[in-house]
Amino acid sequence: MAAVPTAVLTSPYPTKPPLPICYSTKLTTNQPISAFPFLSSNSRFLSHSRRSSHRPRPVPLAFLKEGFVQAKKKLDDVTSMNYWVVRDYYRLVDSVNDQESRLQSLSDDQLKAKTEEFRRRLALGESLADIQAEAFAVVREAAKRTLGMRHFDVQIIGGAVLHDGSIAEMKTGEGKTLVSTLAAYLNALTGEGVHVVTVNDYLARRDAEWMGSVHHFLGLSVGLIQKGMKAEERRSNYRCDITYTNNSELGFDYLRDNLAGTSGELVMRWPKPFHFAIVDEVDSVLIDEGRNPLLISGQANEDAARYPVAAKVADFLVRGIHYNVELKDNSVELTEEGISLAELALETNDLWDENDPWARFVINGLKAKEFYRQDVQYIVRNGKALIINELTGRVEEKRRWSEGIHQAVEAKEGLKIQADSVVVAQITYQSLFKLYPKLSGMTGTAKTEEKEFLKMFHVPVIEIPTNLPNIRKDLPIQAFATARGKWEHVSGEVESMFMLGRPVLVGTTSVENSEHLSDLLKERNIPHNVLNARPKYAAREAEIVAQAGRKHAITISTNMAGRGTDIILGGNPKMLAKGIIEKKLLPMLSRDIPEFDFDGESTLLKAMSKVDIGPSTSALLERASLIAKYVGKSEGKGWTYQQVKSMITESVQMSESVNSRELQRLAEEESEMYPLGPTLALAYQAILNDCVLHSLNEGTEVKRLGGLHVIGTSLHESRRIDNQLRGRAGRQGDLGSTRFMISLQDEIFQKFNFDTAWAVQLISRITNDEDLPIEGDTIVKQLLSLQISAEKYFFNIRKSLVEFDEVLEVQRKHVYDLRQLILAGDAESCSQHIFQYMQAVVDEIIVGSVDSHKSPLQKSQRLSYWSPSPN
Repeated sequence: MAAVPTAVLTSPYPTKPPLPICYSTKLTTNQPISAFPFLSSNSRFLSHSRRSSHRPRPVPLAFLKEGFVQAKKKLDDVTSMNYWVVRDYYRLVDSVNDQESRLQSLSDDQLKAKTEEFRRRLALGESLADIQAEAFAVVREAAKRTLGMRHFDVQIIGGAVLHDGSIAEMKTGEGKTLVSTLAAYLNALTGEGVHVVTVNDYLARRDAEWMGSVHHFLGLSVGLIQKGMKAEERRSNYRCDITYTNNSELGFDYLRDNLAGTSGELVMRWPKPFHFAIVDEVDSVLIDEGRNPLLISGQANEDAARYPVAAKVADFLVRGIHYNVELKDNSVELTEEGISLAELALETNDLWDENDPWARFVINGLKAKEFYRQDVQYIVRNGKALIINELTGRVEEKRRWSEGIHQAVEAKEGLKIQADSVVVAQITYQSLFKLYPKLSGMTGTAKTEEKEFLKMFHVPVIEIPTNLPNIRKDLPIQAFATARGKWEHVSGEVESMFMLGRPVLVGTTSVENSEHLSDLLKERNIPHNVLNARPKYAAREAEIVAQAGRKHAITISTNMAGRGTDIILGGNPKMLAKGIIEKKLLPMLSRDIPEFDFDGESTLLKAMSKVDIGPSTSALLERASLIAKYVGKSEGKGWTYQQVKSMITESVQMSESVNSRELQRLAEEESEMYPLGPTLALAYQAILNDCVLHSLNEGTEVKRLGGLHVIGTSLHESRRIDNQLRGRAGRQGDLGSTRFMISLQDEIFQKFNFDTAWAVQLISRITNDEDLPIEGDTIVKQLLSLQISAEKYFFNIRKSLVEFDEVLEVQRKHVYDLRQLILAGDAESCSQHIFQYMQAVVDEIIVGSVDSHKSPLQKSQRLSYWSPSPN
């Protein structure tokens, strides 16, 4: 297959980048609406034409079209409500900026004292709005001193949007994590607790350690909730001013607290566990995960031996003859022939016999056969079927499908059947987060679901302007009739970009697809990295993503939601510097280094070999090595692999919060608690300088080539997921481009029974070859409209789930409130509640026994009849 020509991938005409909605720090009211970027370019051309005596060259049609698109976009921006909302926030930005010079003159202790000052002012009657500008300015200054990061003006707007209980849509790479410190600090001053909710344990731990240093500096306590923590640890962490956790741990802690038998088992802040939440990747949590309620299960006495038998029956039943399937809602319906054959095989007269029920087992076996595929919905590891989260591509080891589906999958794969379970407590994420009096969120893609956020949560979505103009080029979608043609063109375009030297990120929808493309690239001898749910790849996730912006880097990844690591052109210098230290010290300090099984040489190792480390840096590394050897031999100390990794991480954090002069003093004293800490921190600072220089040089070369190129290989069920992938290119004003290639054999079209025969005929008629793509606006718009139909379908599912859960919520809230009253109350109040319920039961019995149509005498006789005998 010939490589795709470069001319197809880039525009031959120069274009100016579109301006953001609000670009400057201050907006003036007399700014002309007609000041569009393309007009200035055309005016230079026209003035040159008038001066020239030659006939003017006609303006290219593509150039005029580009100018018109930019003009329309600018006009749409200015006339939107979002524009005026953001413009209003710039008054707060001005107030914060006015405070900056005064706060810079304060010492660290004076800056820390601001927290107590704010709390005193709140106690005296001031509101959070009164101190908001100064509090934001304090956080900005603290971040500069602890992290070396200063909030941009647009990040101040993002923090204000979060504080106002809205969703801040910020593009990838705009610093959402740093933005959260503003609203978290301000709301934590009330002492009622703030929850910063992420999508996984890794991000919660990273943010608690990274952003937590800002809050620690200002005197706030920071907690972290992780899987495997004991109740006492969870209790102390929930009582901190700011608590970092992931959404599932938060939900399960709430359910477990409401199953507790004593007040000592409670871990959350009762009676008011919820105050204010900032949800990272809020669309992923509330929209995508909203289809799966949180469940706590108890063991049921179900006969596990039925599942393997049902799996064998399902295996010989034929689709279309013995049963029919509905891909859209994963349902199976047995035909008359199928029922008869199943009953014959199972030697039963009735599949639905209450005393010998087989129907559920057979239907679950058919569902496992048709809808649950290995390396797509799950992987098999260590004798267990582990679920793959289709949104993030990660394995969820603690999660199991309910209603016997997981047991059916285990039977299909010949695995040990784990006991079935019954639900003892459940709640949807929608109901969980509605418990917060104030809820906010941040994400890169929420605008397409704005109506749902408003309807379900009464939370608006505010689009935050980018700090620098977005100049990413989104190339037209290419549609193929066959999957074979699509994958050949994907591998061809990857090869074309690799020959140019541009880094490429390819997004796939499953482990199966990512490994299929990997095989195609191996045939073309193109080195690449794969990131999917398999453990050999997942262990290197941070490394793979961090170096995906290097020259010639080719990365194949399943869905990129919640990865938490930005792709920096030229590579991530911090990850590179940390990798060099680990490579030098891990073999000396730890003997249990795990063997990572992966194809080819590590991208990080390739990068490390190219970094030019100076003599002073080498001397610091050698000194750290000698200290490590001395400590290991003289004190007989040995560290595990994870302990050494933690030690290096602590040294990296120390290097970011302590200046070089202080580190030098500490290194000379060599503290007993951290014998390697200061020396490692100094070495990291020196290596980082070399790595930054190397990454900058390589990044400049990558930008010259056109930046990161992103390829999407399928439309998802939601446009947001596609936009998340697109957002990986063009971060912070970088160059970049995106291309989506889809085929009419993709799963989304089969799943929703979309009629694509007309499109196949049209493509074949246009190209005379089913394997060639078309980029026509008409067919692409039709296919995108099918994607919108899928979005509406899943919205209706979530809506039905929420409406059903609202009925349960009334009962759940009443029962949970009563349980907490009893757990928290004393003996007298508990007795009072018991007597109230006894009285209510007696009244109900009496009222139910009285007939209003009979005389009082007859009533008394009836009551005496029901009264117990005095004997």
